[in-house]
Amino acid sequence: MEITPEHNARMANITFASVYPHYLTKVEKKGRTKEELQQVIAWLTGFDENRLQTLIDEKVTFKHFFQEAELNPKAHLITGVICGYRIEEIENPLTQQVRYLDKLVDELAKGRKMEKILRA
Repeated sequence: MEITPEHNARMANITFASVYPHYLTKVEKKGRTKEELQQVIAWLTGFDENRLQTLIDEKVTFKHFFQEAELNPKAHLITGVICGYRIEEIENPLTQQVRYLDKLVDELAKGRKMEKILRA
């Protein structure tokens, strides 16, 4: 699938607060916890629980969310297909970062071991 500039703009303007409840529901339906979800997000972004809640409360966009993040140096090890897109082939850095997060949440929901999710 080809990623268009319109797609990238749409991704940038989605609020993290609008997506987070879906992430939480997805992982909890599969028997994982909010704490595990927060651990995965913290690994990718460097955000602790308080900072994450502040960003949710402020309804920041993904653009702002990832501008504030300190992306994990191992994030480039997140590969595969998510939502029909091969992560390692995504050229727009922000869209790639959003898909990194989507992929980590997906792996958590699928029951993957935490050390594998965190690329330990």
